[in-house]
Amino acid sequence: MSNKSKLKNNFKIIVDKAEWQQTLNDIGHFDFYHTYDYHYLSKKNDEKAVLFKYTEENYVICFPFLIRKIKNSAFFDATSVYGYAGPLQKNIDANFNNQHFIKTINDYFVEENIISVFSRLNPFIKNQSIVLNNIGETKSLGNIVNIDLTKNLEKQKENFSKTTVRYINKGKKLCDVRLSNCPSDVDNFINIYYENMERVKAKKDYYFSKEYFLKFINSTDYQTDIFFAIYKETKEIISAALVVKTNDVVQYHLSGTKSDYLHLSPIRMIIDEIRISATKENKTFFNLGGGLGNMNDGIFRFKSSFSKDFKPFKIWKHIVNLNAYNRLTEEHVTPECDPDFFPLYRCNEL
Repeated sequence: MSNKSKLKNNFKIIVDKAEWQQTLNDIGHFDFYHTYDYHYLSKKNDEKAVLFKYTEENYVICFPFLIRKIKNSAFFDATSVYGYAGPLQKNIDANFNNQHFIKTINDYFVEENIISVFSRLNPFIKNQSIVLNNIGETKSLGNIVNIDLTKNLEKQKENFSKTTVRYINKGKKLCDVRLSNCPSDVDNFINIYYENMERVKAKKDYYFSKEYFLKFINSTDYQTDIFFAIYKETKEIISAALVVKTNDVVQYHLSGTKSDYLHLSPIRMIIDEIRISATKENKTFFNLGGGLGNMNDGIFRFKSSFSKDFKPFKIWKHIVNLNAYNRLTEEHVTPECDPDFFPLYRCNEL
């Protein structure tokens, strides 16, 4: 990638940690998925993490990406980290005309041979649709479940299903919940998390290393807490959840329960404790996420037993160079490929 686009009038590519974090702080409202540390934890060795910064008068737009080389070609593409990212903005409202932003960012993509761009969006960041108006395609894939922490604790609980209330009450009789953000507890979490991944036959990409978890927990870009459910009779840790707090957003990021204790559903008690502590900390959103593959499945139904405050989960995709995109797709696509996969030329890399 060339260096001549590092600073061009109102458009800058940021790769320095201190400058990246200062830019987010200046924006004011961001999630941990936008941070430097999470990008550097997420990127592969041959990928580059960048933060696009665009300014126009008093408007600011920031957009984090991972830039990837496309094998056996002269081209690159850009994608978002796993989770809820998308653009950040400051001072932008419905009156903002994004035409100059579109031209500026497209010029950069063309100059850097970036032929397609993809991002998952964040339902808790305002005005992402205004920033992305008339560039690429934004598509809704389903809903995620949010617990509205601005309501008092009793109002929140009124949305719990009878089944969830029953499991929570039973869980409190049998278990204690302990909060930790201590690196020494990482092994306890990993053991439960790995057991959970094996049980659900998760893809290998979800088997994060101990080094990954230690770096995650030690990051100062966001706050990581681990909640454990401990069986009172044996003092055994039977369930755990890793949550991430950034500004007013709490993300239910990773969790697991030991197979022998699934019948107790202790994770419900953990979620209840998380939402109580987050409410007391004056957080606004507690995102439980959605179903597997954004489907209305058993996972989604479990999460929706806590709240009916659904938020749309959206993705954004943009083809910059259609000729190159089509040519690469013809070279790599096979009949088994899902035509909705984006970018389609990477459908066989999973």
